Amino acid sequence: MILIFGGTTEGRVAVEVIETAGKPYFYSTQGTDQQIDCRQGEHIAGAMDAAAMTAFCQAHQIRLIVDAAHPFATGLHRNIAETADRLQIPVVRLERQYPPHRPEIVWCRDFDDAITQLERHQVNRLLALTGVNSLAKLRSYWQQHDCWFRILQREASEKIRAQVGFPAERILFYEQDGVIDPWLIRLLPEAILLKESGESGGFTEKVNAALRHGVQVFAIERPPLPTSFQVVTGRYTLRRAIERLLPDFFDLRSGVTTGTCATAAAKTALAALLNHETYEGIQITLPDGERLSLPVEFVNFADHSVTVGVRKEAGDDPDVTNGVIITAQVAFSDTHADIRFIGGEGIGTVTLPGLGIEVGGPAINPVPRQMMERELRQLYAGGLDVTISIPGGQELAKRTFNHRVGVIDGLSIIGTSGIVQPFSHEAFLDAIRREFEVAVASGISHIVLNSGARSERIVKTRYPMLPPQAFIHYGNAIGETLKIARETGFRNITLGLMLGKAVKLAEGNLDTHSHKILMNLSFLQTLATEAGCSQEALTAISQLQMARELWSKLTPSDAERFFPLLLKKCWTCCSALLAENSHLELFLITDEGEIAYQIA
Repeated sequence: MILIFGGTTEGRVAVEVIETAGKPYFYSTQGTDQQIDCRQGEHIAGAMDAAAMTAFCQAHQIRLIVDAAHPFATGLHRNIAETADRLQIPVVRLERQYPPHRPEIVWCRDFDDAITQLERHQVNRLLALTGVNSLAKLRSYWQQHDCWFRILQREASEKIRAQVGFPAERILFYEQDGVIDPWLIRLLPEAILLKESGESGGFTEKVNAALRHGVQVFAIERPPLPTSFQVVTGRYTLRRAIERLLPDFFDLRSGVTTGTCATAAAKTALAALLNHETYEGIQITLPDGERLSLPVEFVNFADHSVTVGVRKEAGDDPDVTNGVIITAQVAFSDTHADIRFIGGEGIGTVTLPGLGIEVGGPAINPVPRQMMERELRQLYAGGLDVTISIPGGQELAKRTFNHRVGVIDGLSIIGTSGIVQPFSHEAFLDAIRREFEVAVASGISHIVLNSGARSERIVKTRYPMLPPQAFIHYGNAIGETLKIARETGFRNITLGLMLGKAVKLAEGNLDTHSHKILMNLSFLQTLATEAGCSQEALTAISQLQMARELWSKLTPSDAERFFPLLLKKCWTCCSALLAENSHLELFLITDEGEIAYQIA
């Protein structure tokens, strides 16, 4: 069982991640103000000291604590650390992302230091954005100076204000959008005081607003966390930490993309080249700002370069690159000041436009290039030659669809998030979108959509003149694929359907995966009645175990009534997703590989 301490934006993220496991957990907040949907978990409210927390963890067999509370909840962090140490429970801290310290900000160690700094800078008019609990901590300052506090409008906040005796007329309440510009204009403070609350706390927006109005900024640094906490910075790294600490919690393990591996290898190689040191691992930043540490397999030094290998870990996603070594060789360049990417062994060559990569160049996609450039530029500003390789990649590429998007003789370095979600629907749709983009760049105007290789082979007999890039697999995502077709401008579309998907699509189910929707016999009987089929057909349908049995159980006369109407229903569902004046053609394909019915 997992216990989350939340009440923050990070708490919501933790719940979203853990909910995907479909297993029970507890979500703890101090009060009841945060509204959160814990479908699989139980939301409990009320502060717990170390003794109460220990008793709760023992009673509910807590095996992992996720600390997603506010960074300034120092008492809670201390109680968590004490409980975890006593019971030997690991703690994962879901930390916020913090911008670098800016020199124009006056940084303070704590509230006492903030008072000292404000006095030293002779600040007499202050707008404090440090929350209602800081009223007592700043009492000695606001008793002597003009101060306003902006807080959340809650009954508990009013009680705290009254207890410390702060004037009610000097309390400001958060606007719905949280902006402070109106108060800066109205109050004309000399300075604002805020806590280092991170990006999710709106820290940067508040600082920029103050500086924009010529108001000085004082910020209290976030307190240090207990050293025993394992820190992660987002949903992907949180999941990976849980997978490592509780291997049985998620049914499927996540992995990392080839782009992430290449980035880690390149950064390690450059660090080794600059420092003449060997590294066992290195930390990189994912596209969403999360930081991830990856181990390296080897670091090889040559006369003028360093080569590093990182092993690809795909988790439980069926990926041909799982377990292979991604290598990066980095060398300084005297001939150019840029970062030049070179395709080494096993990296494919781009032969078609549409991937955002120059034709003839190495198949290293834009996001991995951006990741590598960002990490390398943090270490070195001059010219670099970066050679990415995947030993054995040319042979592995034969098991992929790279040829469809014009990548030949090797694999692609890909990844948009940096993380591989097992059997990721999002990744599947991203791959479909790339195929559409290649088709657009190739000048193709007629797209043929099929559920897989089998139906594609059949439909290709009707359109042998179309290039391979015109044929795209939708799997079960019929609706999403048609939306992508519309977004990318296609108006001439052929869709091949096997009967199992057609009977679900006709009812309006645009995702036909068996985990989400089953064949509805009642709907099929209603359809048969509408088509004018016989009573024998209705009886046959009521006894179906699989949709394909319709081919054999319907008489020829019933089939000629039923299947055209079934296909018409499918056409109506699909055409509603396309742009006006689109031409949509549907084929209904038999198990024997024949196009039995069609509609346009």
